[in-house]
Amino acid sequence: MSGRIHQLIDQVIQVRTHGNPSMQHFVRVQLLLQGIDPTKFSPQSPDDPAIEAKLQEMLKSLT
Repeated sequence: MSGRIHQLIDQVIQVRTHGNPSMQHFVRVQLLLQGIDPTKFSPQSPDDPAIEAKLQEMLKSLT
């Protein structure tokens, strides 16, 4: 399923910012520091299982 990483990135940003748009930049920088470039993934981009697993682990730790 292409675009799954894009959806997971959006979910991580939503959970971390609690809907505050001014905090999105900081969360994107945190993702970059963890090796995930949010600008690299679009709804049409192919999924990488390693990155998808990393994002799912982040979501588990946030909830």
